[in-house]
Amino acid sequence: MTTFPEPNSSTTSSVEQYYTSPVPMQANNNTSYAIVTRNLIRQFDQKWAVNNLNLTVQAGEFFGFLGPNGAGKSTTIKMMVGLLRPSSGNIWVGGIDVWQDPLKARALMGVLPEYLNLYERLSGREFITFSGHMYGVPEADILKRTEELLQILDLANDADKLIVDYSVGMRKKVALAAAIIHRPQVLFLDEPFEGIDPVSSRVIRDILQDLTHRGTTIFFSSHIMEVVERLCTRVGIINQGVLVAEGTLQELRERASGNGGDKDATLEDIFLNVIGVRNENHNLSWLD
Repeated sequence: MTTFPEPNSSTTSSVEQYYTSPVPMQANNNTSYAIVTRNLIRQFDQKWAVNNLNLTVQAGEFFGFLGPNGAGKSTTIKMMVGLLRPSSGNIWVGGIDVWQDPLKARALMGVLPEYLNLYERLSGREFITFSGHMYGVPEADILKRTEELLQILDLANDADKLIVDYSVGMRKKVALAAAIIHRPQVLFLDEPFEGIDPVSSRVIRDILQDLTHRGTTIFFSSHIMEVVERLCTRVGIINQGVLVAEGTLQELRERASGNGGDKDATLEDIFLNVIGVRNENHNLSWLD
């Protein structure tokens, strides 16, 4: 793997140093966590999209991964699931090095990417069934799980329509069904609620919470702070490729209050503070 110079650390502010927790991991203890990244770097030309990321997620956690547009969230997830090779660093999922043993690692994962690339000339039922076969799920289980997923995600009436004719929300739901049919150990979700109606959002939240209660680890990226605040047991905030905050919401609130912040701050308040957004006048002058 190509070795690059040391990443630029100038993006780490005093706020970032204050919020970021130490990484609780020893070099020989990667199997104790569902997800581990060590010194993960991704460089595009002269831009550090991900800058020396060290992160651990324990089994069964619902981990929220937050950041402004262009912060490195999707790049990180693509590296974790084996879609984008890191410039340097390592990633383990379920104790398996993603880039040393990619097939074994991917068998443990379910992935719902932000930009869906589905087989549009398959019907919804065919696509879910196909995914079950790809993951080696027994035939009888595929049939049962497919029908259950179609029913609970309100896709049963459209199950035999081609995906090319699906709405954005329907595509998102059928992709989620395909991502969980094999009951993955680790589920990666990048903006899963985008384009989803409120009723379906509630159903999906219930499914995801049930998965975590049954031991699945969820790594979840979203811009919807209320959903993250409601679902996630722990969050990490990335800005300009650097992990600038990590912990439970209560831990982040306590650090905020100890640093002169509000002990009852919302996740949105904490997020804006950590990435350095200040209260400013954003009114358009020509509307006055």
